[in-house]
Amino acid sequence: MEENLLSYFNKSKYLSVKWKNYFPIYENIFKQYRNKKIIFVEIGVFSGGSLFMWRDFFGKDARIIGIDLNKDALRFQNYGFEIFIGNSSSVDFWKDFFYKVGSVDIILDDGGHTNYQQIITASCCIPNIKDGGILAVEDVYHSYIKKKYYNPSKYSFINFCKKIVDDINFRFPSYISVKKFIFSLNKFVYSLEFFEAFVVFKINKNLCDKKNEVIYNKGIDIFSKDLTHVQDVNVPGSNKIVLKVKRFFKFFKGNFQYLVFKINEIDLKKYFK
Repeated sequence: MEENLLSYFNKSKYLSVKWKNYFPIYENIFKQYRNKKIIFVEIGVFSGGSLFMWRDFFGKDARIIGIDLNKDALRFQNYGFEIFIGNSSSVDFWKDFFYKVGSVDIILDDGGHTNYQQIITASCCIPNIKDGGILAVEDVYHSYIKKKYYNPSKYSFINFCKKIVDDINFRFPSYISVKKFIFSLNKFVYSLEFFEAFVVFKINKNLCDKKNEVIYNKGIDIFSKDLTHVQDVNVPGSNKIVLKVKRFFKFFKGNFQYLVFKINEIDLKKYFK
């Protein structure tokens, strides 16, 4: 009988620090990959404890790769892990990494938690994850922390995720002519799941590429009129003038409440267009 992930965590030889509520999420999203020949990448090696936990959990056929800025992490190569030293907020690092490793099945981002680091990592990694694979990002509560992380911000990682939700919905045929995103991951991200301080991107280019279309069964139509899109003029707020005024004030209120900041290396605006 297989042990659960928490038991592997507790018996790992080296230190690892995780939030308790992450473990049911891990079990749920990763269970389908156990005892399979996969490539699993964890960003943030720390003291190495989680590397051993993941190897025990996924099984001997899994290729476990760790990424860290600290060169001391190279010591874990002696235990059969692959270790890459580099900056997860560097586009050049990711180009080199995927050139050497190729596409992977799972990436768990437990590295730097600034907006910049998480957005660059997601943007570089998602196109290099195999169909049926996952990018899981931990500790996204930093999108709500002011000190050091410069949030709340229009360009927080959580707002980046919300923009990806827009991307996914703009695949829908009715919206194709409405808006074209300058930057979009909707050819890769099939769906998103949000948990407490945890976001999961599910990757499937094949499903993203499938054309959506309305279909009808052979049942009898007993209604002469489709009322789905009819607006009730008696509903409060349905008046067009009222709606325009509300949007006007909402727009200004929403924009002034953000702390707009710039990161030295790059302007994150392009990832939101």
